[in-house]
Amino acid sequence: MIMSVRQIAAWLGVVGSLTAMVNIAMAGEEHNRPNILLIVGDDMGYADVGFHGCQDIPTPHLDRLAAGGARFSSGYVSGPYCSPTRAGLLTGRYQQRFGHEFNPGGAMTGLPVSETTIADRLKAADYATALVGKWHLGSHSAMRPQQRGFAEFFGFLGGAHSYFDAEKMLRGDEPVGKLDYSTDAFGREAVSFIERHQQKPWFLYLAFNAVHTPMHATEERLARVSGIRDSQRRTYAAMMLAMDDAIGTVLETLEKTGQREQTLVMFVSDNGGPTMPGVTVNGAINTPLRGSKRTTLEGGIRVPFVVSWPGRISPAVVDTPVIQLDLAATALAAAGVQPEATLDGVNLLPLLDGVHKGPMHDALYWRFGSQMAIRSGDYKLVRYDRQVDSATLRRNAGVTDARLYNLASDISETQDLAETMPDKVRELQEKWDLWDSGNVAPLWGK
Repeated sequence: MIMSVRQIAAWLGVVGSLTAMVNIAMAGEEHNRPNILLIVGDDMGYADVGFHGCQDIPTPHLDRLAAGGARFSSGYVSGPYCSPTRAGLLTGRYQQRFGHEFNPGGAMTGLPVSETTIADRLKAADYATALVGKWHLGSHSAMRPQQRGFAEFFGFLGGAHSYFDAEKMLRGDEPVGKLDYSTDAFGREAVSFIERHQQKPWFLYLAFNAVHTPMHATEERLARVSGIRDSQRRTYAAMMLAMDDAIGTVLETLEKTGQREQTLVMFVSDNGGPTMPGVTVNGAINTPLRGSKRTTLEGGIRVPFVVSWPGRISPAVVDTPVIQLDLAATALAAAGVQPEATLDGVNLLPLLDGVHKGPMHDALYWRFGSQMAIRSGDYKLVRYDRQVDSATLRRNAGVTDARLYNLASDISETQDLAETMPDKVRELQEKWDLWDSGNVAPLWGK
C-alpha cells in the first residue's frame, strides 16, 4: 500500500505518541523506585545519641532523622564485631551461614566471593551504586568493593584508619594523596555522589569510621565540647559531632536536590560501644545496657537503629525487635528487586506501613565463638564473655553458663532467671541449637 505524505505524517505522529507514552511510563516506574542511603556508624555507644537521651554530645541531625522516621528501640546487629556485622548487613544473611564469624585476619580472608551483596543486586537492577568509607570485608582484589557491586568507591579497605593521614585511602584502586579529616571527606564524597546521580535511582553505602579508634578530632569540634572534662570522652564527642555534621550535610543535599521524599534512609551502628578490657575503648557509653563490643550482652549487639522515608514511613518509636539483616531485605523490597536466595532478614515495610501486626521474627540469634544468645519475645538466653564481670582478664577468661533475662523488665540484664525458669531455658536452647545446625564453622579466627 502506498501512503500519502499526510498519512505518513499521521502514522509518525501515532508512533511518536506511543513512544512518548512508553517513555513516560518508564520514567514513572524509574521515579517510583527509591534511592537507598545506608549509613553506618562505627563502635557507637547506645547512649550517645540525643534520641536515646544523650546530654553531653549534640546530635541534632541524627535526632531529626529519628524524629521523622521509625526509631527502633530494640534494634540489633547480628554480631558484636565490625566486619561480621557488615557481612550480614550487605548480604541480608546471618554471617555464620557462610563462615564470616570473626574479623578478617589475613590477605585472603574477607566476605566470601560466593555471597551476593545488596549492591550486586541493585546494580543488576540498574541502580547507580557507591561505597564511601570503611570496607573491612577483604583487601584481596577479588573481594574489594568494585568486585562486590559498588561501581564507585572512596575510602579504605581495613578495619581502622587515621582520620588525618591519607595513607591507604583510595578512590577506586588509586591512592587519594591527601586528606583533611576522613569524616568530613566522606561527607563531601557522599554529597558529590548524590548530586551526580539525580537521573536514576541510586544506592549509597556511607560507612563512617567514626567513632572507631584512633581517637582523632579537629580542634574546632573539640572546642564545641570543651565542657566535657574527661579528655577521652571529649575527643569521642568531637568525633561524634563530625559524623553528625556530615550526615546533616548529606540530608541537606537530599532536600536541596528534591530527592528527600524519594530516598529511603537507614542508619545503624555496626556494634555496641567498646567499654571493657580487651577492646579498643573509645569513651562510648552503653547505659542502660550492660556489656560491650565483643560480647553477646545487650551492650554489644543492641544499637541505634533508624529507618526514614518521608511520605511512606510515619514517625514512630517501634519496640518490635529487628536486626540489621532486615535492612537489606527492606531496601530490596522497596526497589522491587526479588533476591534469588532466601534471606534471613525480612522486609520491614509491612510493619512500618501498619499492615503487619506482631513480631517480625520468631527469634533473633547470635553466635560469636563460644558466646551465644537468642532473643524470643521478651526473653533472652545468653552465654557471654566473663570479662564483662571483672577487669581482671586472666582470672576470668572464658564464657559464663547460660543465663536467662526478661528484657521487658530487665534491660540491663542483671536478674538471672535460669534457675527459676528451666523450661524456658530449655526451650530457647533448643531453638538456638536448631538455628545453629544451619551454620558452618568459621573460615578463620577464634
